[in-house]
Amino acid sequence: MSPAVTPPAPGTAATRLPSPAAPARSAPRDPFFDNAKYLAIVLVALGHAWEPLTGGSRLATALYTTVYAFHMPAFIVISGYFSRGFDLSPAKVKRLLTGVVVPYLVFQFAYVTFQHRFEDAKPDPYEVLNPWYLNWFLAALFVWRLTAPLWSVVRWPLPVAFVIATGASATPGIGADLDLQRVMQFLPFFVLGLRLRPEHFALADRRWLRLAALPVFAAAIGLAYWAGSALDSSWLYHNYSVQSLKAPLWAAPLAQLAMFAVALVLVACFFAWVPRRTVWFTALGAGTLYGYLLHGFLIKLSRWWDWYDAAPWIRQPVGLAVVTVLAVAMVTVLCTRPVRRVLRCVVEPRMEWAFRKSA
Repeated sequence: MSPAVTPPAPGTAATRLPSPAAPARSAPRDPFFDNAKYLAIVLVALGHAWEPLTGGSRLATALYTTVYAFHMPAFIVISGYFSRGFDLSPAKVKRLLTGVVVPYLVFQFAYVTFQHRFEDAKPDPYEVLNPWYLNWFLAALFVWRLTAPLWSVVRWPLPVAFVIATGASATPGIGADLDLQRVMQFLPFFVLGLRLRPEHFALADRRWLRLAALPVFAAAIGLAYWAGSALDSSWLYHNYSVQSLKAPLWAAPLAQLAMFAVALVLVACFFAWVPRRTVWFTALGAGTLYGYLLHGFLIKLSRWWDWYDAAPWIRQPVGLAVVTVLAVAMVTVLCTRPVRRVLRCVVEPRMEWAFRKSA
């Protein structure tokens, strides 16, 4: 999800050093990652739009459960991949502050103010360290990136991250500060992204994998449809301890391993179907942070104003189709260049005035 520029594949012309007389050029963006980010943010919006329909539709529940099993892991793997070069150098710290911390503070205030204005229930207090709604991802990205240098020196980074995730899932009462329960449980996906290289993503570009992905997704949706309400989607949020989910302590490592394996298979199938060439939505991949942060306002409005309950037909198959189209259109518009131009000052501020020239 990070808007960082995609590194070029090894051996391409973009990796050669410019001659002393030629100005340095920024590396070109890889359309695969922009396409993947756009499609992932579409799945995020669909998951949020489908959630109110899950109470009365088994199909909506099955689609919602399947999407929640892998959409954030896919997003986090990509974020980890683009965090591979993070260190504590002044330029990287500056980027962390302007690209993560400032948007977090702005949208934390904006979301809580928005809630105070439109929600009838008791509003939440203004708290900097307790991420509200979608802001948890920015808090997590801040923590994960600070730890990025650590994973380059640890001998077994992924097993260590898995142990941390398991320990978090087995520890109730971690607290709401920076949503650390979710930060730690999703950590293995970020560390996996840190360890991936371009050639690993190239492995997904196989015709047999694209063909296999279809029955895999069909099986996942079918299993979720068959399980129905017996399948508790709260496990997929990675925001609760096993005790909170009424499970024994010994279930923590098994649940973490099972969810990681399922997510990994579905993420690989997802990457297999991501176009690797420039298509009509490639340019929207640069605006996924805008789509992510902004669509939450519209999603919350639809819940607070009971739009889903106002028309019973919305809970029918035709309603599911209409909600799906509207959600895709909504997040697509929010990723467009005009929206980014207007809101760049708060989502990607330059803030040169706040830093020394050496930063």
